[in-house]
Amino acid sequence: MIPMRVFVTGATGYIGRRFILDLARRGYEVHALARRGSADRLPSNIRSAVGDVLSRKTYEHLIPANAIVVHLVGTPRPSPSKAAQFEAVDFVSARECIAAAKSAGARHFIYVSVAHPAPIMRAYVDVRMRGEALLRESGLAHTIVRPWYVLGPGHRWPYLLIPLYWFWATVPSTRDGARRLGLVTLPQMLRTLLWAVDTAGPGARVIEVPDIRRIGRGLPPIGMSASVETTQRETTA
Repeated sequence: MIPMRVFVTGATGYIGRRFILDLARRGYEVHALARRGSADRLPSNIRSAVGDVLSRKTYEHLIPANAIVVHLVGTPRPSPSKAAQFEAVDFVSARECIAAAKSAGARHFIYVSVAHPAPIMRAYVDVRMRGEALLRESGLAHTIVRPWYVLGPGHRWPYLLIPLYWFWATVPSTRDGARRLGLVTLPQMLRTLLWAVDTAGPGARVIEVPDIRRIGRGLPPIGMSASVETTQRETTA
């Protein structure tokens, strides 16, 4: 029996560097895409795959067949002023990674998108929605995870908004938006991504903020747009 292989992009980022360690502790064989000169930043128990996330030809041959691909690349600290970066990095990397995963025969693709619709960050939301569309069109089995803002080290200023979220949740006209665009914590996000890997099956599903919170608390999701197909974490592939 060979451990299930997971191929991760954005493995040295805010979420990725923690996620790959959690995967390794769970017994997965982790392959992390890294730029030339950055592979030495990866832990010794992580297999490095050197390539350019913006060019599928540099790494599609490094994705193990039947692997689960997790795409975590994104512009750090998104803001409305970074629309050009969203196009050049977020969209292009998603397009190339989806194509590379399909070419390599990946069994499941996990894509971190963003909650929508939303009244702000429209360029960011638009890019992520187009990434979702590419994934659906690819025919790959997939999970789309839609957080709004992930609270954690260096990302704590939205805590100031929590009283407003409580108020919005009590008003019928803003209740749905407050739930859909709610804040999630880094541990909740990490647990959700691990859950998505653990349960990666042949179908397609979307995980919104309320279920990110439920999974983070160890509860089963209830609001996903498709049923969950549970799979074993080991394969003979």
